[in-house]
Order: sequence, then C-alpha cells, then structure tokens
Amino acid sequence: MAAPMELFCWSGGWGLPSVDLDSLAVLTYARFTGAPLKVHKIANPWRSPSGTLPALRTTHGEVISVPHKIITHLRKEKYNADYDLSARQGADTLAFMSLLEEKLLPVLIHTFWIDTKNYVEVTRKWYAEAMPFPLNFFLPGRMQRQYTERLQLLCGEHRPENEEELEKELYQEAGECLTLLSQRLGSQKFFFGDAPASLDAFVFSHLALLLQAKLPSGKLQAHLRGLHNLCAYCAHILSLYFPWDGAEVPPPHQTPGGPETEEEPYRRRNQILSVLAGLAAMVGYALLSGIVSIQRATPARTPGSRALGMAEEDEEE
Repeated sequence: MAAPMELFCWSGGWGLPSVDLDSLAVLTYARFTGAPLKVHKIANPWRSPSGTLPALRTTHGEVISVPHKIITHLRKEKYNADYDLSARQGADTLAFMSLLEEKLLPVLIHTFWIDTKNYVEVTRKWYAEAMPFPLNFFLPGRMQRQYTERLQLLCGEHRPENEEELEKELYQEAGECLTLLSQRLGSQKFFFGDAPASLDAFVFSHLALLLQAKLPSGKLQAHLRGLHNLCAYCAHILSLYFPWDGAEVPPPHQTPGGPETEEEPYRRRNQILSVLAGLAAMVGYALLSGIVSIQRATPARTPGSRALGMAEEDEEE
C-alpha cells in the first residue's frame, strides 16, 4: 500500500487553521477537493522535509514546496476543484489570481510584516510564542527581511521613493481590489456558483487573514469589514470546511492510545536536542564573553554546581 500524501504547514491561530497565507491556501484547496492528506501543523519550518512551509511529500516520496505546484500535483492526482469550469471561467480565474498578486498581496505583506505596530504586537508575537527555542529568537526577524525583499520585487521599479506615498498607493489599489471582488461575488456562495474552485481557495486565504487578525493598525481591515458579502463568504467557508480547525489554543496532546502515538518518541527526542543545544549555546557564550571562567581550585574550596533552567514551547502537530 502506497504511503499517504503528507502536507506540512504552519499551525493555526487567530481563529484560522493556519496563520500563513500560502499554507492556508493549500489547506483550503485540499479541503475543497477532499484530497486524502496527512496534515502536520507545525511551527518549526526545519521539521519540514524541504525546510520551508508549506511542503507536500507525495506518495512516491517527492517533496514539493511551492503552493501552485502543490495544487498542480493534487490536480494530477484527480483532486481538481476546477474540473467543471468553462473556458471563460478558467480565464477569469487567471485574471483574478493576477489581481490578487498585484493588488492585494503587497498590502498583506505590508500590513503584517512592514507596519511596525502590527508586526510587533501581532505577527512577531505569534511566531515568537509558537516557535520552539532557540528559533523564536531569530527566525521572525529573518522572515521579516524576506518579506521586505518580496514586497520590493512586487512593487517593481515604479514604486514611489517616499514611503508614505507608496503606502497610500498600495492601500488605495487594495481597497479597489476588495470592492471589485465583492461586486464579482455578489450574492453567490462561491465565485463560480454553488461549488468552490481554486480561485475561492486563494481569495479566502487572502481575505481571512486580514479579517481574523486583531490588528492595532487595520486600515484595509476596516474597509473589508464594510463589505458584508465578503465577510459572510469567509465565515461560510470557515464553518463548512474548518469547523474544528480555527481554535486559538492548540489542542491537547493525544493520549498514549491516540493516533499520534508514533510521533511521541520523535517529539521527545527533539525536545531533548533543543535543550542540549540551548545549554551548549549559553555555556559557550558565557565562556567566550568572560562571564564565566574556569579556574583550578582546591577540593575544599570547590564551589557547588548550579542548575541551568530553560523554558521550551511544544509545537502543535
């Protein structure tokens, strides 16, 4: 019997099954099509077979880490949400996908990773609390730099040099994009009628993040909340396809008789290795910086040993 396909993605928060845009899009598409995936919701990208999230391990052991390529592979495996679309609807899908990437994605990056207040109080806070030690000290900052570079690429050469002008232009175009999506959806359940398609997976992932996060600086969020059909659209997908996946608090660990028993030895091993690595780093830093020095002493004056403690967070799986 072939091994099941495995999807590794960022874990959930803010009432969503995943806080990552790409992970949420792939998860949603898989739910739409009923693809049989073994899902690993984690907060440590180094535990992914590709070192990034999301990532799909196929039944043949191949690893795919680009969201569009993951969805293409699912289509090849007969899990195609666009199977019943007409040629015109297929063309509309491509047009709206381009619109999302050009008009809405830059503002989402700016909102969650560039806006200082949102980044400190929402984005960095979530990743720092969810990631295991010591990754939570440096990975959020590295991710912010990567998203900053991505935003620069999306804006291209024609971006205004003044940051205020750039922000104003981005938010204006994103607001127009949301209004256009609202008009296109109208009173339908999904963008092409009563059944979801791949476009719905990508639109939902963009809108749900913006709608669900408690942003202290939420200019575009206020505009989205005024578009009631888009809000109802997100709520409908969440309740229908993710009724148990939006909890803010990670679910308790399985009991020894539960289905995740085989993961326990690996989890314990990773915890022990994390503790040892952290202790080694702390001791090495103390020795190199001169905080602690090694001196020869007589047995009568040997100081008592001190215990070093370190907190560690469990990852959701």
